[in-house]
Amino acid sequence: MAWIFLIIAGICEVAGVIFMKIASERKGWAPKLILIMNFAVSFYFLSLAMKTLPMGTAYAIWTGIGTAGSALLGILIFKESAEWRRLFYLSCILSGAIGLKLIS
Repeated sequence: MAWIFLIIAGICEVAGVIFMKIASERKGWAPKLILIMNFAVSFYFLSLAMKTLPMGTAYAIWTGIGTAGSALLGILIFKESAEWRRLFYLSCILSGAIGLKLIS
């Protein structure tokens, strides 16, 4: 169950970052409220995951999901650069996350 909590936390982290970008480009309180709610839910589920998983592993996976997910969605949604070096280093992050999962 801890891994499911960690995945939920990572997804909410990515959603929070996406809404941070949206909130920086638009006026109004709705995007800001949504980003705060996503980060709050993300931290809650991360704390649930850390009850079972080692702190270092949980945090590394959480940040890996957040980093890779945000970068990939930035490429897909916001038309950010998708050069091969960027994709290579994103794959390194994902490989590290998978490696931590395998040894935990």
